[in-house]
Amino acid sequence: MDEVSVHVSAPVERVWELVTDVTQMGRWSPECTGGRWTGDASGPVIGAHFTGANRHGWVRWSTHCRVVSAEEPVHFSFEVRESAMRWGYRLEEADGGTLLTEYRETIGPKPLVTRLFTGLGLGGSDREGQMVAGMRATLERVRAAAES
Repeated sequence: MDEVSVHVSAPVERVWELVTDVTQMGRWSPECTGGRWTGDASGPVIGAHFTGANRHGWVRWSTHCRVVSAEEPVHFSFEVRESAMRWGYRLEEADGGTLLTEYRETIGPKPLVTRLFTGLGLGGSDREGQMVAGMRATLERVRAAAES
């Protein structure tokens, strides 16, 4: 499992609003360009589905995600079908603000499309390092928005 944390000088409720709005994820993430709730979903509840749009260089792809945890305002996570990964955010009150942690963990065998993407180097030569760096960048952007 990979995880990155940052202290945000804003209340957990404010940070929760930002990290659970998948339609705005393109503002925070260096790789995700946005998302949209699908079906009857309109927000972060267990079982809700959304589609994510992503890019890395010239490569573009979509992901199909399902919310698996929505404990407002302390924990939000979702699973990505295409990568067999769970991504999540933990929020804790700390030092007059919020300790925000983003994490990702493998939940099953990597699907063929993910193995091909990685094997062909379409995600870069150090995919794992890029993912952790992307998590750091995401949290810094969330922090800047929450604190503004």
